[in-house]
Amino acid sequence: MSNGERLKQGAPGGGGFFQTAPGRFSARNWALIFLFLMILFFSLGSSGFFDIVNFQNIIHLSTGAFLLAAAELLVVITGGIDLSIGYVYGLSSVLGAKVMQILYAGGAGGAGGAGSMPVWQVIALGCLAALSVSIVPGLANGVLVTRFRVPPFIATMGMWGICNGITLFLADGFMPVMGAPSEINAIGNSYFLYIDPSKSISFFAKPSYITQANIRSVLRLVPNSLFLSLLVLLVLGFVLGRTRFGKHTYAIGGSMDAAIRSGINVNRHLVMIYVIASFVSGVAGLFNLFQTGIGNYTPSGANYELMAVAAVVIGGASLTGGKGRILGTAVGVLVLAVLENGLQIIGVSAFYRYIGVGVLLTIAVIIDRAFPDLF
Repeated sequence: MSNGERLKQGAPGGGGFFQTAPGRFSARNWALIFLFLMILFFSLGSSGFFDIVNFQNIIHLSTGAFLLAAAELLVVITGGIDLSIGYVYGLSSVLGAKVMQILYAGGAGGAGGAGSMPVWQVIALGCLAALSVSIVPGLANGVLVTRFRVPPFIATMGMWGICNGITLFLADGFMPVMGAPSEINAIGNSYFLYIDPSKSISFFAKPSYITQANIRSVLRLVPNSLFLSLLVLLVLGFVLGRTRFGKHTYAIGGSMDAAIRSGINVNRHLVMIYVIASFVSGVAGLFNLFQTGIGNYTPSGANYELMAVAAVVIGGASLTGGKGRILGTAVGVLVLAVLENGLQIIGVSAFYRYIGVGVLLTIAVIIDRAFPDLF
């Protein structure tokens, strides 16, 4: 009898406390419980943590992490792994900035004169280039995994190196790509609601009379980046939970042989999974461009995919495939984001974050192995 059957039937030897309904809830939602405990601990340990501005910053700065973790989850559910998403992220950001830089310097310049390209066209073409190139690594990964039977770890590591090299070439080494229209930064860091207690309320854009020098006098609520995260998470959550595509994704991760025998076109499905994951990573990189205003290549980009994998596993997915939820992955991202933010606020070195991630990953794997049928 499996652990899951013991838990359901309350059979002896099923794990004591974990036979009970509270025990099953605790095991299924340990990451969420840990998140609340962290919030409580950091709130008591520092007066600056439990503040709406800080929570909004956590959400805003975690936008890229939400998207990358959602992309990684798709691949992990199929029993694979994608190590290239961090550098697809960087490639999308740098290429988008490079295109905007060239077009903006070549005639737009914000002047809007005769023969010049309007700024919105510069931004649109830069976005199109960034999103288009992000599809290519996913397509290559999918073909390598399905047609040439290359293990996902090796296939995506190869694409990791290719994207890394192309990004370095575009960025002239580790130099950030600057010169994109300043409007993108205003878009990427805007809020849904601006409240000036003495004058007005504004939606989606700050009042024109407010400058960056006195922006702190205005109450800003709900970063627009939250809507991007929710859109991607809700769409992917619906696809995984409510559509045939999602059922096929879980079926492939559960047993590829059984999926083939049931008539699923596994090769085509896996190619689509890698393409979608790569595209979502490109969206994350493009948002990074809008958030920072520069094409941001980072030599520590490998941490992006590693943290995405960590968030996915902490959120309840299994690296063996067939299991995982978008909601759990979002909780996993928040656990890592709150851990880093809280450590910084209470004055603890951020290096301890990696120790915390290691401990949380170990806990997640132990729970997955001890109760494989629980989720």
